[in-house]
Parts: sequence; structure tokens; C-alpha cells
Amino acid sequence: MTEETRRILLDGAPVDMTLTDGVLVAADGRTIGPDDAIHLPPCQPSKIICVHLNYQNRIDELKTEGPPAPNYFFKPPSSLNGHKGVVIRPRGTRFLNYEGEVAIVIGKTARNIRVADALGHVEGYSLANDFAIHDFRHADRGSMLRVKGADTLAPMGPGLVRGWTPEDQVLRTRVNGEVVQESSLKGMVFSMAYVVADLARMMTLVPGDVIFSGTPANSRPVQPGDIVTVECEGLGVLENRIAEGEHDISDEAGWMPESSDKALGVALGIQLRE
Repeated sequence: MTEETRRILLDGAPVDMTLTDGVLVAADGRTIGPDDAIHLPPCQPSKIICVHLNYQNRIDELKTEGPPAPNYFFKPPSSLNGHKGVVIRPRGTRFLNYEGEVAIVIGKTARNIRVADALGHVEGYSLANDFAIHDFRHADRGSMLRVKGADTLAPMGPGLVRGWTPEDQVLRTRVNGEVVQESSLKGMVFSMAYVVADLARMMTLVPGDVIFSGTPANSRPVQPGDIVTVECEGLGVLENRIAEGEHDISDEAGWMPESSDKALGVALGIQLRE
């Protein structure tokens, strides 16, 4: 049996609430309907680690060879966003891509663990959208810091589901109601257990830490006004709206966005160019 909890801004303060018979219920008895709630990210991680190229159909689409072991990058906790939160495309950029994913939330400290034991260190699972601003691929030199780390680019939610087991559920992303990404979780190259154990060889994973487990083929740019949803059986639906930033990116310091070959190659699914 699964249990879903959500972090909600209720009466001005964050509150963990349990989804019971379609109603969110706090420990003190307060209730609110999910559609009326202001959702926060379902956990407070010290780090967000993302798996790069973990679906075979994505590897095939980009006409590249998959790595023999997982590659990773970080998103800062400041990039977190919640269910129905607004995702900002900075003014002057063109290639803000969706990437629907399943997020793994650590529940028990993990360090030097076996693959067979890895999922025992997981608190639960959520949905995520690993948004990317590919206009900065020329600047990041592979680090993904600007591409993936800007504010609002890591929506998670709507809640944290315990007791759910990743098997052959179908992960889907929709833009304005149209399916744009779809894959069974069996399309992953590296299992969630493998990824958790791999990461725990080199760093301590602590409760609340999040791993974005990868996205299927057909990540593409979205436009201001678009509604992007991610869904997977048992994990609900994560929804976010795209909006343009209010201010231009300052040219006083640093790289400016460009429509580079790297941006076009990955944003439009032509081929991977590092």
C-alpha cells in the first residue's frame, strides 16, 4: 500500500499533509483540497543529483553511444519548484526544454551500499521536470551549471509517495495536453537501485537528497504560456506553466545566451555535441 504526503503552504507556513480520500489532511486535523493548495517541493534536499542519458530511446535519438556507467550533474536546491509553480524562461533565451523524470528521495543515510540493498535507503518517489536552458551549452563546457541550475528549473511533486516500487510503469510528459514523451521505466539503461548504489560509493547520501533518474526521448523547447505535465502511474501528475522572465540577462559579467550548435543539437534532438 502506498502513502502520499505533500508539503503545502498552509496559513503562511509549510505543513506536511497526507493525501487521504482525495483530501490533504494535516496532523492537527486541518484539511484542504489538493486543487486549492499552494504546493511546495515535497522534500528539502541538501543536493539534487541528475542522471545524464539514462533512457535508451534518448541515447538513440541523439545518435550517440551510451556510457558504460552513469554520468551525473548537479542542480542546486535553489532551482527547486513545486507543483503548479511557474517555470521562468529568462528573457533573451529560446531553448527551454522539458525533461519529465521520476525523482528518487533518499530516506536513510547511504554510503558504500550494495545494489541489492539500495532501494531500502529510499524514502519514496516523486515526479520531476529537469528543465534546461540550452542557450548556455556553449558556456557550461559540460558542467550544466547555467543550463540546468537557474531558479525554477527543478519542479518536483505533487507529493512524495512511499511504498511505490519502480517496475514497468509508463512515464509521460505532455505539453498543452499533447503527449510529447513516453517510455516504460524498463527503458532505463541503469536501474534506480544501481544509480543509488553507484552514487553512494563516492558520497554520502542523506535523508531528503534527491536523484533525478533521467528522461526519455523527445525533450523539446517550450514557450511562455505552455502548460507542461509529467505523469507516472502511482505518482500523480506534476503540472507547471512556462513564463518569460521580467528582466533581461545582464551583460555586465559572464557568457550571454547563444544559438550555438550545441544548443541546437540537443534542444532539437538532432544529435549530441559536447
